[in-house]
Amino acid sequence: MGNQKIPATPSIRRLPSYLHIIRQAQRDGLEYISGTVIAEELNLEAIQVRKDLAITGIVGKPKKGYPVHALITAIEHFLGWDSIRDAVLVGVGNLGSALLGYQEFQFHGLNIIAAFDKDPKKIGSSVHGVPVMPVSTMEMQIRNLGVKMAILTVPSAFAQETTDILVKAGITAIWNFTNVKLKVPENVVVQKEDLSSGYAMLCVMIQMAQMQPKK
Repeated sequence: MGNQKIPATPSIRRLPSYLHIIRQAQRDGLEYISGTVIAEELNLEAIQVRKDLAITGIVGKPKKGYPVHALITAIEHFLGWDSIRDAVLVGVGNLGSALLGYQEFQFHGLNIIAAFDKDPKKIGSSVHGVPVMPVSTMEMQIRNLGVKMAILTVPSAFAQETTDILVKAGITAIWNFTNVKLKVPENVVVQKEDLSSGYAMLCVMIQMAQMQPKK
């Protein structure tokens, strides 16, 4: 994005939830949907929804709301989900296998075309239709495939050395599911997913709910 300022992370994270609701409105035959309706579905403030949608460049119509089809198009384009992105996955363990089988990715333009692992029992097989290749050939295979995105689900001890190979192979975007803060060149972007932080949030919410006075 060069020197462009990236919109606030919470706004970006909320857009997929909005998209789910708007797509349902489309299936129900609605031509317009208001920010208030989206807000009520997600227990948010309507003004927050309108601010979030504004980053996509779309403008609603007074008393009507947003044209459903145009709103879907605007969100998908902003997120880059209207184009196909090929990716590879490294580390076909429990999490890696689950991600390979996650069917929703295809609706977001993410196409995992190959996976890599060290386990001889997995090499040469396919997981959810994705071929598993040896890590030892990863650099060459990625260059041949011309892929620029990688999903990293290896054990943390191997995260950095695997990343170094990915970068050398030409990968410029890494979705990091390890707990390691990766060291990469400036031209490589990394998104770290910390599953434990989501669980921590859930635990705090449970404790807060238990502290609420019983009616």
